[in-house]
Amino acid sequence: MHPPPRRRRAVRRLWTAALAALALPLTMLSSGTTPAQAAALQCSVDYKTNDWGSGFTVDLTLTNRGTDVIDGWTLTYAYAGNQKLGNGWNGTWSQSGQNITVKNAAHNARVAAGAAVSTGAQFSYSGSNAAPTSFAVNGTPCTGAHQPPIAVLTSPAAGAVYTQGEAVPLAATAAAADNATISKVEFYDDTRLLGTDTSAPYSLSVSNLAVGGHSLVAKAYDSMGASADSTPVGITVAAGPTVVASPLQLGVQSGKSGTYEVKLSKQPASNVTVTSARASGNANLSVTAGASLTFTPQNWNTAQKVTVTAASTGTGSAVFESTAAGHSKAAVTVTQLAAAKTYDARFLELYGKITNPANGYFSPEGIPYHSVETLIVEAPD
Repeated sequence: MHPPPRRRRAVRRLWTAALAALALPLTMLSSGTTPAQAAALQCSVDYKTNDWGSGFTVDLTLTNRGTDVIDGWTLTYAYAGNQKLGNGWNGTWSQSGQNITVKNAAHNARVAAGAAVSTGAQFSYSGSNAAPTSFAVNGTPCTGAHQPPIAVLTSPAAGAVYTQGEAVPLAATAAAADNATISKVEFYDDTRLLGTDTSAPYSLSVSNLAVGGHSLVAKAYDSMGASADSTPVGITVAAGPTVVASPLQLGVQSGKSGTYEVKLSKQPASNVTVTSARASGNANLSVTAGASLTFTPQNWNTAQKVTVTAASTGTGSAVFESTAAGHSKAAVTVTQLAAAKTYDARFLELYGKITNPANGYFSPEGIPYHSVETLIVEAPD
């Protein structure tokens, strides 16, 4: 027995409605997106560069501003100039013309509500390098390129030396963009949180730093959830007064001279004589100027030069020590290079600069404090 025609039509309408209701979820399921995600996806992108004139690195921070998880993301944007992608990290980067596409890596595919992930790349260019004006994630436009805050660590001074137990004064300035406000500034010793200040002027005093090198950083947060680190500042905590030398690595070509600088870490009560000489190693290297330098209570913090000269032949390294009564000594490694090794000398010069404890990127033992990406973006050229 079959149902009457009117009832059959009603049943067909119910089946049609049911299939139509199922069609959207099934379509969304095949694309990996739910209706809630499609409707709720909200995002912002912080765009930060380090530009040296013919190339730059970019650091992109994608923040999930919605209430649902982003489970897999593709970020797209475009440049207006001739920027050319070199390589990227924390994501798969590709370029088509002026259009850039970044797909998530396996470890950062999932972005919880309110959370953020970062990705970066290196580009070359000529002419102008204008920032992109819009971004999209999974095809949904973001709320624009909200610029992260700017944090600057104004104290202590780079390269400062403190005595163990002495208070180290930390101070920072912070500014927010896009009508946001600064919510707090955190102070770090490498990755260790030292303290937080929520109102300007942002400052902190610490006196429990261990003897050795320290990389200090200020991290600012704004009211829109963006954050940014300051350039690191390197300081040294000594057990007592010490002779300070810079750089700690020096290359000298045969037949030529090079210099390093010395000063005192603390103001003395009376004059102090600093004596510099080869302590061990290559005998073809010798101090030819600045072997004995006098520091007074007035000029103790003004660097004076020690000149090291290499003989016309020979290669190898030597350790030079600068010593003073009542002070810990400073040691500098000087390497004699062949006369033709101009590039090697330049390499050692740059290596000495980047490993200078005042920069805050490497410990006195030569161990980097920060990631390779941070070093690429922020280290001095």
